[in-house]
Amino acid sequence: MGHREDLLEGAKRCLLEKGYARTTARDIVAASGANLASIGYHYGSKDALMRQAIIASSEEWGASVAQVPAGGGGAEAGGTEPLERFAAVWDAVLERIATEREFIAAQVEVLGLLPRDAALREAIGEVLPEGGEGLVAVFEGVPDTEVDPEAARIVGSFYQALLTGLMVQSLLTPDAMPSGRDLATALRRVTAGEVLGKK
Repeated sequence: MGHREDLLEGAKRCLLEKGYARTTARDIVAASGANLASIGYHYGSKDALMRQAIIASSEEWGASVAQVPAGGGGAEAGGTEPLERFAAVWDAVLERIATEREFIAAQVEVLGLLPRDAALREAIGEVLPEGGEGLVAVFEGVPDTEVDPEAARIVGSFYQALLTGLMVQSLLTPDAMPSGRDLATALRRVTAGEVLGKK
C-alpha cells in the first residue's frame, strides 16, 4: 500500500481504539507508519482523513453485513415470508452489533458530533442515501441495482432509523436488546393496530 492507503488504514484503527474525537494526527502516524506531512499532502487535514475513515469503516461494515445469509434465505430460496426474512436479517445484524462494540461506539460518537460539525454532517449526508439503498437490498434479498429509488428513500430511511436506534440501545442496555423476532412482532402489531393489546 502507498502512504494514502496506509494513512486511511491507520485512521480506521485509531477510530476503533481511541474514537473519532480523541484521535490525533500523531496517533494516525503511529498507527500507519507514514509521516505527519503526508496527512496534509494526501487528505488536506487530519479531520478530512478521519471523515474518510468513518465513511470507509461504515461502508465496509455494511458490505460485510450484506454478505451474512439470513436464516431461511430469500425469495429465491423458497419464498420466505417477508416478516420471517425481516426477523432473520435483523438477527444477523444484531449479532454483529453485539460483537463489534468498538465500531458501534465510534458510530454513535459521530452521531453526537454531527450538529456541531458541518463538514462531517455534509460528508455523512452524501453517503446516507447509498446506505439506505444497501439496507433495502439486504432486507429484500436483491442486488442493490434492483432497488427502486423511491423504496430506497422511504424504506431505507426506516431501516436506517431502526439500525441507529439499535446501535445506541446496544451501548445503553446491551442485556435488553430485542431479537429479530421481537422486531418483527412489533412491526406486525403496529401495522395491525395491536399495540395496546387490542385484537
